[in-house]
Amino acid sequence: MGKKRIAVLCSGGGTNFQTIIDGIKAGEINGEIVLMIASTKTAYAIERAKENGIPVKVISKAKCGSLENAYEKRHEALVECSPDLIVLAGYLGILLPKTIQAFPNKIINTHPALIPSFCGPGMYGHHVHEAVLNYGAKVSGPTIHFVNEQVDGGPIIAQDCVPVLPDDTPDTLQKRVLKLEHVLLPMAVKKFCEDKIRVEGRKVIIDA
Repeated sequence: MGKKRIAVLCSGGGTNFQTIIDGIKAGEINGEIVLMIASTKTAYAIERAKENGIPVKVISKAKCGSLENAYEKRHEALVECSPDLIVLAGYLGILLPKTIQAFPNKIINTHPALIPSFCGPGMYGHHVHEAVLNYGAKVSGPTIHFVNEQVDGGPIIAQDCVPVLPDDTPDTLQKRVLKLEHVLLPMAVKKFCEDKIRVEGRKVIIDA
């Protein structure tokens, strides 16, 4: 079985991106990262890509003149590199409907809450953890899911939970959730690259 071609989109530090790099280096993920697209030139994920010889394209709003142009350029870059899998690793933008249609059940996203709670438009980053704390939820955790045209609405691949503690802040909760993201995301990518993930309607079946 040949290696899967993986494209990654990042907007920030790229710690989730690093887990995929590490999994490939360790021989646990049968894939190759053929492109990392950064949505801003200040994303530290760019340094991670350069350190590991991964091709990088910075396709930012500033560079393209508008968000619409940036989304179009990102679409073109993804189609051009013909990935088997696209991973949104801390990516704060959206994908065009035609991008999602071009890669059905081939785009994986991480969300820092237990979908279908605390998700949808405007729910990203610290906004999510603030909402969890304000609601008084007792548990939270990451969701790894496929991307469809509904924000945070695609079939769920994996979830795990952490307790929400009485003295939690958005920062402390975010750190605990992120630790689990660093476990679940590379697991999902590994299984995808082994052709062990099947989607049946809204259900995702992962073969052992």
